[in-house]
Amino acid sequence: MPTAQTPEQRFGNYIDALSMVIGHADRHEPLRAYCSGLLLPGDRKSVEPMAARIDPGNVRSRHQSMHHFIADAPWSDRGVLRVAREHALPAIEEAGPIEAWIIDDTSFPKKGTHSVGVARQYCGQLGKQENCQVAVSTSIANEHGSLPVAYQLYLPETWAKNRKRRRKAGVPDDIVFRTKPQIAIAQLAMLVADGVPRGVVLADAAYGNNNAFRDEVTALQLEYAVGIQATTTVWVEGTSPLPPKNSSTTGRPATRLRRDDDHRPVAVSDFALTTGRAAFRSVRWREGSAEALQSRFLAVRVRVAHDADNRSALRDLEWLLIEWPDGEAKPTKYWLSTVPAGTSIRRLVDLAKMRWRIERDYQELKDEIGLGHFEGRGWRGFHHHATMSIVAYAFLVAERGLFPPPEERPRLPFRAPRLPASFRPRGSPDPA
Repeated sequence: MPTAQTPEQRFGNYIDALSMVIGHADRHEPLRAYCSGLLLPGDRKSVEPMAARIDPGNVRSRHQSMHHFIADAPWSDRGVLRVAREHALPAIEEAGPIEAWIIDDTSFPKKGTHSVGVARQYCGQLGKQENCQVAVSTSIANEHGSLPVAYQLYLPETWAKNRKRRRKAGVPDDIVFRTKPQIAIAQLAMLVADGVPRGVVLADAAYGNNNAFRDEVTALQLEYAVGIQATTTVWVEGTSPLPPKNSSTTGRPATRLRRDDDHRPVAVSDFALTTGRAAFRSVRWREGSAEALQSRFLAVRVRVAHDADNRSALRDLEWLLIEWPDGEAKPTKYWLSTVPAGTSIRRLVDLAKMRWRIERDYQELKDEIGLGHFEGRGWRGFHHHATMSIVAYAFLVAERGLFPPPEERPRLPFRAPRLPASFRPRGSPDPA
């Protein structure tokens, strides 16, 4: 329900709560200015254009204070993100409890090589190998709302092991090389420690195909529904490996499970084709822009077989969910999930498909808020800008919760002053 407060009052209270974490009083005004600049319309959300929109008569000094706040001031990203999360969480939960923690990564193409973490690697935004930065995030979500609540740059080994580059970019000493799944696990552990309302962990096959990642999620006492590759092997009902070999010697007894020609696991793609299209049933999930989304699915209980030759016991039973859309010659997607055995196929599909929320978040964070517009090269500035982008986005999420429908952009609590006709960003050509 809408509150009696105005948007201006809610924004002011939000900034006051953030100021308690930001620390030094000199940072409070740049905090307000930076958050306002990200929320205001504009093609570019780097520091100078925002300073010009916020304070067109005093661009240079405003730019300096905002730049120092983002690039140099040592405030806590984790603490600020906690305030943003607590601000938006009631609005997200208004329509129901948190259902999922969504893990994903996003990329930022870069032409140079000096910005922290830039390397030639797969760039999702371009769909190919290219020079870019990649950040890993975790979002809380249900079908009606979502928000990134943890965010960290992936630092390739070429950066992590290069002391000169680390020092120049200000990479903290405690940041070592970690894979993206390892970064994601650290984020999940942090959210568990913070007592964030739990959800089923969702991730694509880049994470879900990693046995160690899934095991770590389970060790955190979290359930998952994650994508896997078609080549993943499983033991289906009625199949299993051979027990450890009996030994007639006096040495250490054998403990490893065994396979032979009659005791072999099956790739999930082969299992689906052998089972046949007739076993799949039509399931609808959320409403699309024009109509309800629907496809054909099969859900069965399996045990993952990967690394079984090095194990003394089978892995626990879990769900294998397979999608085989009409018109396709073979299945297109596969998931593993540890949600309870009695879960309906409709619920499994709802969870697996809820990853769409992170795509919407990143679209708005990049297109509307300016997540990828940071022009600095340092570790601190990269993360501070991302944190402030999420802070601004959290305010919009909370405002939408007060005034549905969520597709409408809330009224902002301020207006941008008109830029003077003489203003030109640094480096721009002289119109004359």
